[in-house]
Amino acid sequence: MVESLPDGVPGQRGGHAHTAGGFPSPLERERNLILAVLLGLAGAAWVSLIRQSAEAGAPMMGPAMGMGAAPFVGLWVLMMVAMMFPAAAPMILTYARVHAGKRQHGQAFVPTWVFVGAYLVIWTLFGVLAYGAAAMVEAQARHSYWLMNHAARIGGGLLVLAGLYQLSPLKHSCLSKCRSPLHFILTSWREGYGGAFRMGLEHGVYCLGCCWLLFLVLLPLGVMNIAAMVTVAALIFAEKSLPAGERISRWAAGALIAYGLAAILVPGVLPTVLGHQM
Repeated sequence: MVESLPDGVPGQRGGHAHTAGGFPSPLERERNLILAVLLGLAGAAWVSLIRQSAEAGAPMMGPAMGMGAAPFVGLWVLMMVAMMFPAAAPMILTYARVHAGKRQHGQAFVPTWVFVGAYLVIWTLFGVLAYGAAAMVEAQARHSYWLMNHAARIGGGLLVLAGLYQLSPLKHSCLSKCRSPLHFILTSWREGYGGAFRMGLEHGVYCLGCCWLLFLVLLPLGVMNIAAMVTVAALIFAEKSLPAGERISRWAAGALIAYGLAAILVPGVLPTVLGHQM
């Protein structure tokens, strides 16, 4: 817990959005530039993912898409840039504004990319685990007709689990951290490059705790299933960024549980990549 507000937090000296003449201040111009870079990277990542999905015929592939670990994890990081940067933008911008204020006052500052890089480290490590799970399921499916025949029901069970997790105290705690960028900055502030990296890791852990099961749902549906990716990304953005985000999270829980139960009872309502391998 910090004892005072870091320079650059809104309401402090150097936190003003505009100059006396009504023009954007240097801090505001830097904020706009960072936002444009984040959204530009996300947009470029979406274009790349859509192109790769169209070229590869992703719905016909298994959970690991026949990839080795390095290509899969590289694709996973691209997905995280596309799906998570818009939702993470408020936190990144708040962090950047604090350090921009410190630089304006001649104090030591750390570039925002250190915080963002640490955030991506967490999602990269999760991608390694996701690859391990996907490769294991894909290998088992080659020798198990039972697994392929029951893929939709297993996927339905995963949807139900994801829905129940949406209602859990852990999900609520992590979502609260992600929805309160300023509170996170004030209670987790660390100085220096090491401090910035640690803060990025910490935010990444909260973000992962908020969303991990939503991403695991992509494994039976297909990691390169663009429709599923857009749905998950839209839900993550809504529950983190919109005023009704917490209610949306609960509504999503109901939808996930209902769809999962329907898939368990009527497997045909949930097409899976394992079913395509038969």
